[in-house]
Amino acid sequence: MTGLPPRSRLQPLPKPGPTSKRFASCHSAAPALTGAPNPTASNVSWFKQSGKPCKPGGFAVRCAMYGKAASHCDRRRQPMADESKANPQASERLGYLGLGLMGTPMSRRLLKAGYRVAVWNRSEGKVAPLAEAGAKRAVTPRDLLANSDIVFMCVTDAAAVEKVIFGPEGLAAAPGAGKLVVDFSSIHPDAARDLAARLKNANGARWIDAPVSGGTKGAEEGTLAIMAGGEAGDIERVRPYVLTMARRFTHMGPIGAGQTTKLCNQVIVGCAMAVLAEATRLAVNAGIDANRLPEALAGGFADSIPLQLFVPRMVQGIHTPPLGHIATMLKDLDTVADVAQATSTPVPMASLAGQLFRLAKAARGAEADALEIYRLSAAEREAV
Repeated sequence: MTGLPPRSRLQPLPKPGPTSKRFASCHSAAPALTGAPNPTASNVSWFKQSGKPCKPGGFAVRCAMYGKAASHCDRRRQPMADESKANPQASERLGYLGLGLMGTPMSRRLLKAGYRVAVWNRSEGKVAPLAEAGAKRAVTPRDLLANSDIVFMCVTDAAAVEKVIFGPEGLAAAPGAGKLVVDFSSIHPDAARDLAARLKNANGARWIDAPVSGGTKGAEEGTLAIMAGGEAGDIERVRPYVLTMARRFTHMGPIGAGQTTKLCNQVIVGCAMAVLAEATRLAVNAGIDANRLPEALAGGFADSIPLQLFVPRMVQGIHTPPLGHIATMLKDLDTVADVAQATSTPVPMASLAGQLFRLAKAARGAEADALEIYRLSAAEREAV
């Protein structure tokens, strides 16, 4: 064959540089790396843990588990509007409604970035620390939207969302033309679509449903994964602000798509909890040290953030403070079942997990830690 150099003259491939090392670290299966999740930490939320593989579809160890490695693993950087980052004071006026475990650290990150932020919460006590940090106090939800261009919201459920929008002095009572409401709450996709349509009819405000994953630790560190539903232009408008609070902001489709994506997350987490409770009970009953399961399985196909976080808590009976309430997971799995029925989707595993959590609710109480699902299979003396 002419024109080709002899095989002996082929140049060797260049040695891997810093970039190659960075990718290699993402796929390392070494269990001894520092920065792994602390199963006893009080600021970790089981139903919002977010672990992302370095490459989609692989069995790579989740980046979020390994501290510094996490900052290098997510190579698919998302677009970011640099103008507002460079000059926050020239940006839009922001509001944050709902200053709970997630809302407080998320709004604090906006303040630290230099954005103009107004806040509102049902209890005044949670407003004071943010006001001291520079936030403007809003008297009512109506006042918040009237003095903001974009309002972020994170409350407990659809009923709470309904109340702050359409209740007395709610968001719907303020002029909303040209304004955006971004709901970080986890609610039924149909509820998100209904609330969005009614708010738009009431005052013209637009809507993005954007449930979050990553827990309070992710909220504090700005490493949340946020899945969004809404118009593409609206998504890009809020992107620079959201990426102050999150590492990933993914547009999944029209309004309701973010909530549906969160349900997929809960299918995985809810079933993982039930399966891990089963595996842990098997280890205990068979006479091996279940505390060592996370160490023994680290780096294998069974490894995961839930394995590392949940199993030690189950074995050691660590339920205070709870990582999440039984009622919360049951609510989400019931929503999964409802959406599955409406879409003719078989969800046998999620349905079984839902029934196990229903039993746990009856046995342990709605506000009990969801990891107490492990106690369903306990001997009578241990189940107390």
